[in-house]
Amino acid sequence: MTEIMIYNINDKGYYGEFGGAYIPEMLYPNVEELSQKYLAIMNEASFQKEFNQLLKDYVGRPSPLYFAKRLSEKHNTKIYLKREDLNHTGAHKVNNTIGQILMAKSLGKTRIIAETGAGQHGVATATVCALMGMQCIVYMGAVDIERQAPNVARMKMLGAEVRPALSGSKTLKDATNEAIRDWINNPTNTHYIIGSVVGPHPYPDMVARFQAVISEEIKWQLKDKEGTETPDHVIACVGGGSNAAGAFYHYLDDTNVNLIAVEAAGKGIHSGESAATSILGREGIIHGSKTLLMQTNDGQITEPYSISAGLDYPGVGPMHAHLYKTGRAEFLAVTDDEAMTAGLELSQLEGIIPAIETAHALAVFDKKAFKASDIVILNVSGRGDKDLQNYIDYFKL
Repeated sequence: MTEIMIYNINDKGYYGEFGGAYIPEMLYPNVEELSQKYLAIMNEASFQKEFNQLLKDYVGRPSPLYFAKRLSEKHNTKIYLKREDLNHTGAHKVNNTIGQILMAKSLGKTRIIAETGAGQHGVATATVCALMGMQCIVYMGAVDIERQAPNVARMKMLGAEVRPALSGSKTLKDATNEAIRDWINNPTNTHYIIGSVVGPHPYPDMVARFQAVISEEIKWQLKDKEGTETPDHVIACVGGGSNAAGAFYHYLDDTNVNLIAVEAAGKGIHSGESAATSILGREGIIHGSKTLLMQTNDGQITEPYSISAGLDYPGVGPMHAHLYKTGRAEFLAVTDDEAMTAGLELSQLEGIIPAIETAHALAVFDKKAFKASDIVILNVSGRGDKDLQNYIDYFKL
């Protein structure tokens, strides 16, 4: 008997009570077209062939599953790192942008827009637009443009136009607002490549499916190394949550696998400067879907904060809201200080400088005890090149 998929999306675009498409009327044709066609397009043999070929020859997949010997010894457990940082462009984001640029091509779109926080999704989008010869406009918060200057330069070098979001906290939320406005104004020729498992249906599911290559590889790689496809724990950081969705995807309904989602506590969960959505959030609607959202008593969005530009989002993808509400995943919150310390530790124990987003996930080993026999997989969502200045400033290197 096949187990019913209770943690995945249903045919109405919901994960339990979270998800859906709450959109302005002017966006309805775009979103509906995507909703009606995305699965059929993704399942076409020609689409799969091109997608898989690009993942192999352009992105460099499969990414290694690396046994971190010194880190394992320190924390007395078996730690494997899924090396998404070794992908072309330096993060998991490119898995999704490759898929979505092929989707845009199939739908006859000629202009691409995107939003970005840490800049990795912006770089990955600019990269695939250069590859396919498409116009690319990336919206990025003015604050993030300052703190992620290397990625801004990369986007421009790849031919993208980077437009600053000057409203609100001038970070990821505001960049997303600007991108949605653009899409409303350019509905016929434009495809919006959303970078995470957020937004109106079908985006959370579509992005999760493109990122599911991560857990698909983990299964056969772990079988090769440990004789089992099933780890005891899978750990990933969560802002919107695309790298976590990809790492969790093939384990969602296998309750023998403990899923650990790590959010940014900023300067402390209750400090007023945090992005620990699952703990602080209440049900609400943001960027087209119903999810958990940090908000005031009268429903105004609370400004998130994290030292990591990729984690300071006031909501979380509906898949993760459902995993939290049902208790299927364990949610932990990590402060700036804990993350930076863990990032330095990985650098000096394994010679791998992680993105500050990933460093949040790494901090779990100082917060939670694992058994010596446990197999723990941690998704290294990105590399730390883009965060070097943050590390330099923090540690006074």
